[in-house]
Amino acid sequence: MPLNLTKIAFGAQSFADLESWYANRRSPNLTTRYRPTRWEECIGGSLFWIHQHNLVARSEILGFSETDNGRWSIDLEPRLIPVYPQPKRAHQGWRYLKGEPPRDLAQGEEVGDVLPGALATKLQRLGLI
Repeated sequence: MPLNLTKIAFGAQSFADLESWYANRRSPNLTTRYRPTRWEECIGGSLFWIHQHNLVARSEILGFSETDNGRWSIDLEPRLIPVYPQPKRAHQGWRYLKGEPPRDLAQGEEVGDVLPGALATKLQRLGLI
């Protein structure tokens, strides 16, 4: 089973902003200083985006390539797949996703009003969601 990564959608004011990042790009990628040590296991997995302390969408990881300046590029599928929001704390850079990833939203499925991340985390710790 491939590994998944998480990354904060820094600068995105809304989910629509995140979608616009993918709108006109044929081969979206993410530049990072360090390649994951388990990078081969990540190919075929997904990069999950964190927005407002929730995992909200994912893109499949197609591969890794080194850039001219010695950094690494995480090459992504040009399709953003919305997922059922799952609380996740913000962090710097990328991290491996531990545990079960959230499920994809079905075509036409609406999430409705999503609880703020801090509230959802507290309710989850209490076993209420």
